[in-house]
Amino acid sequence: NPSVNVVSILSLPLPELSKKLRDGSLPLDHVFYAYVGKALQIATETNCITEYLQESETQLRKAKLTGKQGLLYGVPVSIKDSIDCQGHDSTMGFIKNLNKPAAEDSVVVQVLRRQGAIPFVKTNVPQSLISYDCKNIIFGQTRNPLLYTRTPGGSSGGEGALVGGGGSILGIGTDVGGSLRFPAAFCGICALKPTGNRLSKRGVLSGVVGQKAVAAAVGPLAKDKESLALCLRALLCEDMFSLDSTVPPLPFNEEVYSSTQPLRIGYYETDFFTMPSPAMRRAVRETKQLLEEAGHTLVPFELTNVDYVIFNFCVRGMFADGGTSFIKKFNGELEKVGVGLLICLAKSPHWLKTLLSWIAKPFVPRFSSIIANMRANTVDEVWSLHHEIEEFCHQFIAQWKKLNLDVMLCPMLGPALGIGYPGKLSVAVSYTMLYNALDFPAGVVPVTMVTDEDEEELKDYKGYYRDWWDRTLAKAFGGSVGMPVAVQCVALPWQEELCLRFMKEVERL
Repeated sequence: NPSVNVVSILSLPLPELSKKLRDGSLPLDHVFYAYVGKALQIATETNCITEYLQESETQLRKAKLTGKQGLLYGVPVSIKDSIDCQGHDSTMGFIKNLNKPAAEDSVVVQVLRRQGAIPFVKTNVPQSLISYDCKNIIFGQTRNPLLYTRTPGGSSGGEGALVGGGGSILGIGTDVGGSLRFPAAFCGICALKPTGNRLSKRGVLSGVVGQKAVAAAVGPLAKDKESLALCLRALLCEDMFSLDSTVPPLPFNEEVYSSTQPLRIGYYETDFFTMPSPAMRRAVRETKQLLEEAGHTLVPFELTNVDYVIFNFCVRGMFADGGTSFIKKFNGELEKVGVGLLICLAKSPHWLKTLLSWIAKPFVPRFSSIIANMRANTVDEVWSLHHEIEEFCHQFIAQWKKLNLDVMLCPMLGPALGIGYPGKLSVAVSYTMLYNALDFPAGVVPVTMVTDEDEEELKDYKGYYRDWWDRTLAKAFGGSVGMPVAVQCVALPWQEELCLRFMKEVERL
């Protein structure tokens, strides 16, 4: 329709767009088709969409007739491939999952629909979801909308590319090691990984089913934190709590979110496991300075034992069965995209893993630790592991409370790595995965871009272990001038509103 100003529709932030849709000053179909057109363009450029949800047009017509209002009335929403939408596949990048449409919507999609939102596309993921790249044998490689030679991150990579490219105003993804935060940081947008059970996971598929060591979460991606807050307001409603009684009935806390009290903020520049890129370190420093100038108190936080958390809690926790359930998913698949090494290790007999671990230890200690922790555990060992993770969490909270902190400012891996690099750099998930092991809410806000000075400094990047991984990471960071770099904003469990409030402050400054 030539009379429709598509550009002005696409430039509206979500709160303003939803207000105009609700008061009728913007027609539903103008907004819907503006986004369908833009999504098509971004999909052509980045290969981020797996399926168009045809029934969205029926939903659109019904919404125009009934005029039922909801907080997200008429808002087109994109959904990650692994989140069930009735009548559509949730492939996770596996051929065996094709032509097996979901019998019903996941709870989160049901609630979105009841709030008036219109899910209109499903987006691409890496095969098995256990990767922060975005490629599989069915749909191929998704590219970063800001630089096509870069990965959009993963596993919610299709979401990152589509929202980052402006083809969706709100996306829903999942996160078990950074799968919401990587795409947001790499594509220059915001995301929130809530506490694992704040939003329902009914009808949401996961890469490793049944493991309890590393908490997965469902969460939103959008251009700004105000949109994330609106999404949470809409989702944390009676419908969510009645459709899934395992979700605690905690509605959105407006008082906490809108408070303007100065915050007491912990911060660190490195986890002493993955050396931050110069831009990452600068992002934390500049944000810290701006927060101090705005009247907040910043307190250094001493991180310890991150290597132990990554190997003993995360690797061992995710693969406590020796990787059996993970391998099963790949049975009969033509290609194992980006996880070949993991599968080889998981398939190796126990004696071979022990031998390989021993041989690798003097040369690549981190690789040795990964091999050692990918063994089958006894029930007794799994239980003591879970107990150990609980104890670690309580110690971390005790350290947090001793410093009397409200929130924490942390580095976020960036800039976006080149396509193919994440498969070689699984160890670089340390900054994000820590908060899945702890099950703390964590959001990502872009704060700066890579400068020529950062690029120059990168020449001295050595890493903490000076191993093959560190050398590869230095290469992966290179050639990124102008790419966005983000920080992580973290709060204690169930404090999503405080986390968003902190993100709002970082974004404002």
